[in-house]
Formats: sequence, structure tokens, C-alpha cells
Amino acid sequence: QVQLVESGGGLVQAGGSLRLSCAASGLTFSNYAMGWFRQAPGKEREFVAGINWIGNTYYTDSVKGRFTISRDNAKNAVYLQMNTLKPEDTAVYYCAADRARGGIATRLTEYDYWGQGTQVTVSS
Repeated sequence: QVQLVESGGGLVQAGGSLRLSCAASGLTFSNYAMGWFRQAPGKEREFVAGINWIGNTYYTDSVKGRFTISRDNAKNAVYLQMNTLKPEDTAVYYCAADRARGGIATRLTEYDYWGQGTQVTVSS
């Protein structure tokens, strides 16, 4: 079965950095576009960043210039490097896989598989 397992979350001070990882198994990873989403308490899950199978990327405006998504198809992994973190970045971060590998979907319903999430907390 398909599994997506996130890691790398934690507590960091504002201005700090974290690198999230998502390890995928049970699917042909290079055939999938990948995305990172986040959900803050009391808010809906929202798109953060996406990357298609050849490495094209797209970001939500609030993280442009601070976050970088990347993938390593040989390791079946996708990463989210988060710099200059702000308290408003506090959320549970989820990775997701979309079998429409050529695009970069931003809607939750377009993704086929989800991880369990990893907590990121940014203190002020």
C-alpha cells in the first residue's frame, strides 16, 4: 500500500529554519507530482508548495522566497526547506501525492495520497 511519511517538524524560533522530508513507498514515485499542505488550528488545510515529476515548482504567495520544495526521485523523497519562519507558519504540515504528474495541483481533492503530518511550531 502507498505510504507517505513526513519528518523534520519541531519547535523553532521566528527567523529560524526547518527542513521537512516526506518518504514515499508503495508507488512509482517519479510518476507523481508532490505537494506540501499545512493546517493551522481552527483553519482549513491549505496548499503550500508543489513540484511536478520533472521538478517544476509552484508556491503559495505567503511562502515565496522563504520555502523551497525539492524532490529526489532516486530516494522516493520530497523535501520542504523552510527559512525565515514566522509564527503564522505554525501548523501541521502534510505531504501529498498526485498521479497527474505533469501538473502542480493546489486543491486538496486533486491529490490521491496523504501522509499523517508533522507539527511545525514557530515561537515569537
